[in-house]
Amino acid sequence: MATQIIKISLIGNPNTGKTSVFNQLTGLNQQVGNYPGITVERKQGTMRLNGTTKGTVIDLPGTYSLNASSMDESVVIELLLNRKDKDFPDVAVVVTDVENLKRNLLLFTQIKDLEIPAILVINMADRMERKGITVDIPYLEEQLKTKIALVSSRKGTGIAALKELILNYKDLPTEPCLNASSIDPDYFGKLRQAFPNQLLYKLWLVITQDVNFGQVERNEIDKSSFTKSKTELKRLQQKETIKRYQFINNVLKLGRIVNTANANDLRAKLDRVLTHKVFGYVIFFSILMLIFQSIFAWSNVPMDLIDEGFSWLSSYAAKNLPPGQLTELVTQGIIPGIGGVVIFIPQIAFLFLFISILEESGYMSRVVFLMDRVMKRFGLSGKSVVPLISGTACAIPAIMAARNIENWRERLITILVTPFTTCSARLPVYAILISLIIPNRMVLGFVNLQGLTLMLLYMLGFLGAILSGIILNKVLKTRYKSFFVAEMPNYKVPLAKNVAITVVEKTKAFVYGAGKIILALSIVIWFLGSHGPGDDFENAEQIVTSEESSATLSANELDDKIAAYQLQNSYIGIMGKSIEPAIAPLGYDWKIGIAIVSSFAAREVFVGTLATIYNIGSGSDDEATIKQRMRAETDPETGKKVFNFATGISLLLFYAFAMQCMSTLAITKKETNSWKWPMIQLFGMSGFAYLVSLIAYQLLK
Repeated sequence: MATQIIKISLIGNPNTGKTSVFNQLTGLNQQVGNYPGITVERKQGTMRLNGTTKGTVIDLPGTYSLNASSMDESVVIELLLNRKDKDFPDVAVVVTDVENLKRNLLLFTQIKDLEIPAILVINMADRMERKGITVDIPYLEEQLKTKIALVSSRKGTGIAALKELILNYKDLPTEPCLNASSIDPDYFGKLRQAFPNQLLYKLWLVITQDVNFGQVERNEIDKSSFTKSKTELKRLQQKETIKRYQFINNVLKLGRIVNTANANDLRAKLDRVLTHKVFGYVIFFSILMLIFQSIFAWSNVPMDLIDEGFSWLSSYAAKNLPPGQLTELVTQGIIPGIGGVVIFIPQIAFLFLFISILEESGYMSRVVFLMDRVMKRFGLSGKSVVPLISGTACAIPAIMAARNIENWRERLITILVTPFTTCSARLPVYAILISLIIPNRMVLGFVNLQGLTLMLLYMLGFLGAILSGIILNKVLKTRYKSFFVAEMPNYKVPLAKNVAITVVEKTKAFVYGAGKIILALSIVIWFLGSHGPGDDFENAEQIVTSEESSATLSANELDDKIAAYQLQNSYIGIMGKSIEPAIAPLGYDWKIGIAIVSSFAAREVFVGTLATIYNIGSGSDDEATIKQRMRAETDPETGKKVFNFATGISLLLFYAFAMQCMSTLAITKKETNSWKWPMIQLFGMSGFAYLVSLIAYQLLK
């Protein structure tokens, strides 16, 4: 028997626990991408409803109503309007918060007017007793003309009942809750006569908003006699909203009872401390310090095990596979390249673990509120805080988040400065360089120097974003300042399942995204390092052994010298030597130069590239880890360590400021619709990084 697929759209206001419900329904059966042709993130998952039926769940962007004010909200409306869309839902699941039903139900009543089978999910049922809330489910179902699932996404209760309602979605009533057209009977009556075959509320949404509608072209309506001025349409929208809230208020008077005597003011007390103008910042920076200390302290053991494991695997493969170029590709290119990514999984996972906990607990919204005060002093929009904070994970979705900034100059400034924020792709570079040049010891009895250095690098990136914002603000002469409005969610204990899913999905995205690039580049770099033009490369062994200085070398030392000579005369060696004069003032040799150039594809490629180069250039010690190879690397002319303190600091500063991510440049081009701004980003940030690194090395060498 063929499996039936039910298409489900998960809809709701922000902070209603919609993502938690999505995770409860789909678990790890999720995919994250973008909607076709636009940069809005799309989450889709699958679930088994019974032996013959599956559900495909799309988690739509959070929206307060169907009156779109951003691209995210337009995505919701356009999907719900177009029945020909392949993702048009069989059933809409509208998630609400039991403490904020009045506000949440506005969206639900609008969706009911679209005559789509809709289920109302009242979430956070576990808080009802503590807050003194009771809900008359049968009464609400009768008045709202729907079926209700009372769930607690935190405890997993009510999910089975919700799945049963989804399975029987064809039994759901589709008539609207109220007659919204009564706000102007004459206007809507004429509209119904002109388009008798179209749903009236769909026509109203097309008239009032800039959204696509597959069945009726906008010009058909614009050419009719139903055009109104923007002021008139705005007034009608306000009347519609008032009418819906009047209906919701009347329903909730009898269907929901709140005993305010049972409510407590713990949230207010916590907010007074966590958002305090002094203590708020102290607490925030203390939390940051704890996070970065933990990232180094907890990840050391698993990282060392992974590093040693890949080194052993490369050595084992070299000894047991038949000699030849294929074996060299595997042992010197593929395994070291993959190992250069996998080694950082523990640190990436811990970073996302902490970020997820802060978001789940509700504390991240307080951080955004705190940082808004800082932003305004430096001429940035308060709304710039959201992209800058989310940029610690990845600059791409962070830049997309800037769409909510109304003023185009402030939005442009935010897009241009967001890449300064330290993203997760920089973490592998920071981690390995810090471990090489900063001692792993405690100061003041509780502060680890390596963790402190990592925190300072994050703060340096944020400072770079603010200072760049000041300069751009002066250049672009931004006068209008937008106001930052954000909803503060309730504090709650982070849900373990949500945190786990976030960590797994984000880490997978990092590994797969970086892994594909690094694997491809590792193969290219291996080829360029294992082949070369002319006799110098082909006859490396004869040339080196014929030198008088080679006569006194041991077998291992001779092998190392031959490998180094061959690498210098390979294609990649010739390329590296050609750029060495430009990077030598920064303290970099040609190998580091190749790693920097290749990492313009993605920052984390730096480590994978060096892992491949050092494996190609290794003549004797096959089992050395990438850290050991980097620590042992010396300048053949001076005999000094390549990765000394001055060079390490120079590299850390370069990666803190340089624009080294093609994907970020592409998204900047898409958001600004011009190559001008990505090029300013690329050359401005990278030029500044070069200058800062040059000064640092010259002062410290």
